[in-house]
Amino acid sequence: MTVRPMTEAERIYSYTQSQQIRNQAGNIGYLRADMDTDGEGFFSSWFGFRDDWKTQAFRVEFDSVIAELRTGEGPDAFLRDRKTLTKYCFAHPEAALSDREFGFRCDTRDHAYLMRVNPARGEYSLYCYCYRREWLDRHLKEAEKGIRIIDSGYRELFRIPDGARIRITFPGGERREEVCRYIDPYHMEIGLGSTGICRGGGFAEQMEHSRARVEPVPAGAEKAPAARSAGGAR
Repeated sequence: MTVRPMTEAERIYSYTQSQQIRNQAGNIGYLRADMDTDGEGFFSSWFGFRDDWKTQAFRVEFDSVIAELRTGEGPDAFLRDRKTLTKYCFAHPEAALSDREFGFRCDTRDHAYLMRVNPARGEYSLYCYCYRREWLDRHLKEAEKGIRIIDSGYRELFRIPDGARIRITFPGGERREEVCRYIDPYHMEIGLGSTGICRGGGFAEQMEHSRARVEPVPAGAEKAPAARSAGGAR
């Protein structure tokens, strides 16, 4: 088992994604836990997604991973209590997702666990998203290509990273910003949920028909990674 801070590209996968992306990335489900008022407890709930992937081998491994992070003697046993979690997080500033949340990836041979942790009292201490490692890494590699925004003639207008935003400006002056997610070289997800999945060419035709202008949101102006409400996830 290895533990390291999540990369920039991995961070968005520590939130609940659409069903399409969860399937492609190999998400099994996620665990949510808190350390109680005194910081010594560990009360958890499991939210399943693909029960067919929640095999006995996975269950045994996952229990072992959580046990090692809670009671192990190694330097990465950051779930021992809130005091330990606080020290571990602030010893790894490169893992900061915000001023209160930190992200770590734990790898075994077959699985990847993306752990979003918060040492603040009164907050959930852990969201652990469980993935089939090979599937997640393959999807991340493909998503590195970025999302192509094209015109109706399939000429590339610009390219944005997975999880970045576009700004749509309509003729009347109305503006809308939407998160874009990578699906495959020909499809993207505009906004949140499977209803936003579209072909690049189809989206271009819709925008041209509406006489809308599409542009990337300037770097540094993006909001925090979009999170969907699903079984208490955020």
